Amino acid sequence: MKSDGLKIQSERPEGPLTDLERSEFYLREGERLAHMGSWSLRADGIFDYWSPETFLLFGFDPSEGIPTLPKWLTVLHPDDRALLAKTIEKMFRENVRGDVTYRVDHPKQGKRIMHSTGEPVLENDKVTRLIGNTLDITEQENATRELKKAFEEIKALKDELYKENIVLRQEIGSTSMFEEVLGTSAALQNVLALAAKVAPTDSTVLIAGETGTGKELIARAIHTRSKRGERSFVGVNCAAIPSSLIMSELFGHEKGAFTGAVQRRLGRFELAEGGTLFLDEVGDLPMETQIALLRVLQEREFERVGGGELLQCNVRVIAATNRDLHSAIAAGSFRSDLYYRLNVFPIALPPLRERKEDIPILVNYFVDRYAKRAGKKIESIRKKSLDALQEYSWPGNVRELQNVIERSLIIVDTNEFSVDKNWLSHEFQSSRRMRSASGKSTEREQIEAALARSRGKVSGRQGAAAILGIPASTLESKIRALRINKHAYKGA
Repeated sequence: MKSDGLKIQSERPEGPLTDLERSEFYLREGERLAHMGSWSLRADGIFDYWSPETFLLFGFDPSEGIPTLPKWLTVLHPDDRALLAKTIEKMFRENVRGDVTYRVDHPKQGKRIMHSTGEPVLENDKVTRLIGNTLDITEQENATRELKKAFEEIKALKDELYKENIVLRQEIGSTSMFEEVLGTSAALQNVLALAAKVAPTDSTVLIAGETGTGKELIARAIHTRSKRGERSFVGVNCAAIPSSLIMSELFGHEKGAFTGAVQRRLGRFELAEGGTLFLDEVGDLPMETQIALLRVLQEREFERVGGGELLQCNVRVIAATNRDLHSAIAAGSFRSDLYYRLNVFPIALPPLRERKEDIPILVNYFVDRYAKRAGKKIESIRKKSLDALQEYSWPGNVRELQNVIERSLIIVDTNEFSVDKNWLSHEFQSSRRMRSASGKSTEREQIEAALARSRGKVSGRQGAAAILGIPASTLESKIRALRINKHAYKGA
């Protein structure tokens, strides 16, 4: 604290010091350094001693003498004067020690905070005076208040982060398909066990599975449990980006690399640096991009489109596909060397029809979730509807199940959940038609016959799926399960 300008003699006296002079000198220096003054107050309300530092603390001129008690009270904050007066009165009356903190309107230093401690002095069993000291604690009090304020802000921030974390968890629960890993089936638990084992490593993972089985969710789970979990998880749907733009999307481009490239743009590999890049539907990458991706996996380096600088890359790649890459390799649309680079650790997600024991769990979860959203109270699920849901083959997997339940809850008018079978009838009929055939042919024979008629084409109006009356994704799954080479029927 800067001095208010009053010149108080505190230098060491010249010449040899007596013991008393030495003690007084040390006392004055100690008070000056500590910003603490000492005083003595008589029972008649007269101060009969103020140390030099006391004058500085309260802004009085020592040349005018020690102020009276009423005059001293005038520099105190108006709201604190009564407190000081009562404290002094009590110390004289009850012979008790006094400790009090109060505010002072200093004439030169502005508002200050003081703490005074007083001790009664007895003479003939009567308190005749108070002696004590006063300490300027303004800086300490301000620091304490700032610290308290900081703690309060930290607590508020912690509470806000906790609330945001809850909201984030709810948002993740509603947008990241967490429901797709609900279940206790052996097929699902095996997938989760594999994901847990590969997560701590840095190995490339290839996740295979039909649409709606939760491939991205498994990829995110692997990333979260890896040593890269604190870094970025960047996803890109290779099937959703035009082939002319996919190179730029993955590797970025330099300004002027092509029409419309008005500035440099970072690609997904650069954005995922140190983290994980998720390549969804990797089987749809054009051949040129496959070559560039293979180089990244092998050399850990790439170039931006239109650039010549080699950029180093530290990214873990997790790929996913709903296509049969073996068939794509046989057809010449996917590179075998890239496949083996991606397929270091394969994980195959089972379709919902292969873990039907999980359907009741999923149905209960979805019914509860969407009923709350719709403000409806569902007390039971109709057994016939649950049986129908378990019989259906679910070409759209858990995502389709989610949609069917949400749709059903929109129209249900009772507290019992039910499903309109007409929404499932096409698949019922087609799947039964393939399974029946009155024993005249096996499912494999029916599929092979349809492929022969369609010349290996699965989808489309003239495709094998249309001939059999089932969704193309369902037929693709059956072809993989039965290990049928559909490409062998091309040109047949």
